[in-house]
Amino acid sequence: MINPELTLDDINKMNKNTMMEHLGIEFTGIGPDFIIAKMPVDNRHHQPYGLLHGGASVTLAETLGSVAAHCSIDTTKYFCVGLEINANHLKGVRSGYVYGKTTPIHVGKSTQVWEIRITNEQDELVCVSRITMAVLEQKK
Repeated sequence: MINPELTLDDINKMNKNTMMEHLGIEFTGIGPDFIIAKMPVDNRHHQPYGLLHGGASVTLAETLGSVAAHCSIDTTKYFCVGLEINANHLKGVRSGYVYGKTTPIHVGKSTQVWEIRITNEQDELVCVSRITMAVLEQKK
């Protein structure tokens, strides 16, 4: 499902000059049906109480789901855009890293749904998210 010719270097290059680069998101694993990334938790990612901001978790989740969708289509004919994302924030994080892994729930011709599970360094669930992507035809 995910293009087997893609490398971590290929997908990490997509972060250049983006929010993902600013937040320090780095892709660390790729397989036939998953992508993994990590994100540091520091002052760039905190809300006023010193905890990981929910928006930062959603940024990591949307990044993972969007990149996975992009990596599973013929990009010469199609592109993907987000339709909806939701997130349940389950545990606070003050520092260190969080790790996100996305896996497909549905990969169809016109829509895709990806689940993203974000954990802390102790492998405790921090956030669970789901993103729905639209698959659109490139205009010629």
